[in-house]
Order: sequence, then C-alpha cells, then structure tokens
Amino acid sequence: MDAKDKSKKQVLLRLSSSLWKELAAWAEDDFRSINGQIEFLLTESVRSRRKALKDDDQET
Repeated sequence: MDAKDKSKKQVLLRLSSSLWKELAAWAEDDFRSINGQIEFLLTESVRSRRKALKDDDQET
C-alpha cells in the first residue's frame, strides 16, 4: 500500500471465534487494535509477496 494513499476502505470480515481470540491476543502483545493488527499483517503479506515476485523475476 502506498504511503500516499490516506483513504481507507471498509471491509466486512467474518472470522472464527478462535482466530479472533488469537488475533486479539497478538494485537494486545503488539499494542495494536485488532483492526490495526489485521491491517499490519495484510500489509506485511503484500510486501512479502511483492518481494518474492521481484526475486522470481530477477532469477529468470
């Protein structure tokens, strides 16, 4: 996500209660809201994917 992109989109997300509890505990450990934790994890996942795709392109 581009740092210049200040707009936020709302998403309805259904999670199992066990996943919710895990995310809530993790968010608390990292001093984030659950929403902030989910956004952080998704952002890290996208960065990791971009890096992997870039690395794959450089190998071929």
